[in-house]
Amino acid sequence: MSEWRKRNDALGTVNRGDACESGLCTLCRADCKGKCETWMSSLVGRKMLYPRDFGTITSGSANIDASGVGYHTLRIQGYAHGAHGLAEGLTDNADDCIFPNVDIETSFGNNVKTKSRIPMMTGALGSTFIAAKYWNSFAIGAALAGFPIVIGENVVGVDKEAVLKDGKITKAPELDRRIEVYQQYTRDGYGAIFVQLNVEDTRNGVAEYVIDKYGDDVIIELKWGQGAKDIGGEIQVKSLEYAQFLARRGYVVDPDPMKESNVKAFKAGAIKSFARHSRLGGTDAATTEELQEGFMEQVEYLRGLGYKRISLKTGAYGMKALAMALRFAADAKLDLLTIDGAGGGTGMSPWNMMEHWGVPSLQLHAKAVEYANILDKMGIEVPDLSFAGGFAREDHMFKALALGAPYVKLVCMGRAPMIPGFVGSNIEGVFHPERKETLNGNWDSLPKTVSELGDTPESIFAGWYDVEEIVGQDEMQKIPYGAVAMYTLADKLSAGLKQFMAGARKFNLSELNHSDLMAANREVASETGIPYMTDALDEEAKEILRKTWLRTVTA
Repeated sequence: MSEWRKRNDALGTVNRGDACESGLCTLCRADCKGKCETWMSSLVGRKMLYPRDFGTITSGSANIDASGVGYHTLRIQGYAHGAHGLAEGLTDNADDCIFPNVDIETSFGNNVKTKSRIPMMTGALGSTFIAAKYWNSFAIGAALAGFPIVIGENVVGVDKEAVLKDGKITKAPELDRRIEVYQQYTRDGYGAIFVQLNVEDTRNGVAEYVIDKYGDDVIIELKWGQGAKDIGGEIQVKSLEYAQFLARRGYVVDPDPMKESNVKAFKAGAIKSFARHSRLGGTDAATTEELQEGFMEQVEYLRGLGYKRISLKTGAYGMKALAMALRFAADAKLDLLTIDGAGGGTGMSPWNMMEHWGVPSLQLHAKAVEYANILDKMGIEVPDLSFAGGFAREDHMFKALALGAPYVKLVCMGRAPMIPGFVGSNIEGVFHPERKETLNGNWDSLPKTVSELGDTPESIFAGWYDVEEIVGQDEMQKIPYGAVAMYTLADKLSAGLKQFMAGARKFNLSELNHSDLMAANREVASETGIPYMTDALDEEAKEILRKTWLRTVTA
């Protein structure tokens, strides 16, 4: 794997720790004072599309790494002529063919279409305490920007205030809070909220509770796995009492908090925390046929409850599981299938599992497209797809959408959209110390990375007045700064994606395809089927050279 750059002098960004391909640090901290590209984009928005200090500098790309196989070894095509997918009323003149006119709205679903203003969604934000602490920022920001958000697994199971009667939920305050915060700020029918189901959620009656209280406003998502690990989700707790509560609620807790020697070790300080684990799914299916039968029965049951929109999330398993996910989702006529490549994660997955387990994103996604094409040629309708696994920037979005065309409708981002929630909450805690504890703010004063931008919220956040225009001055007092930061990041991603698309002469997402990408080395060309840079359009180029009809001008 390449050594990712920790510092970008042109943008004025730097990573606190080791950098991933996404541009994020391998360990992203809520108290970080900056300043990776995503962190800065949450404050200054579109400004991060351009080099800093304009008028006193020149700048040149340092991204010449073409080694290995990953999204970094895909390059984006640009074209010297044409305009495809212009909206009705626009013409192919230069005044209309400008990047603000690129349409990046998308929709997904089978019988019921769900709209999104930008082709992105969050990853699953479940029982990790980070998700709970910063939910208002995440949810309100996503709702205002008009894209879907996912409530991950185990939210009910870890909630001390949740009430279960005979093993089934009768009260779920944390789940209710998350759903209702998002729904309060959705507008014009854009966006959606997903609720995931794992083994414990299914046993606890999450699906029944949600449909009874919220009807089909919620998309229910079946959970097979994720890119970070091939075991169930985990959280870490530092309270013996809470660890024992989770064990009594039926979770696997490691080490066992009920074991006397572990209790003594915790009280002595040798054991400082406990890991709560979820169970593996599909353990009662010895064959593909048995798994498919159980899957279809579960989908039929959910539809019988009243769910009109059902999705599936799968992880970085091998090719067999990928094929099953695609075929089962197609046969069940699901509304979305999210395919998550190895290496990601928003919680506390075992580190060496993240490093060494599973199929990396580009290879997994390339095979997903190959398999989807097989289904399509068989006359089987391919479900709408979302690709996930290490995405954070607009170039990632373009590449995933073009690679996955025409099936991919959304790009799923896990860690990146959490960063604006962190930085916004930290800033709000400084301006409003009385809210600091509630906000989970980590700063006592503004660090230089923020103060050099401005000394008021209005001067720090590029998206402040856009959000105010949406909600009004009175409601603006209730909007978390983290939500403003989320909106600001989404605006930067939107503008950057539009610029890439305009350069490719594609003014609508439906026009994107493999021809908009090139492989930077022969290995990635072999893995993806995308032609190497000098092979792409080579025959068309040679045909131009051979033509005899081209007009000439006498000197």
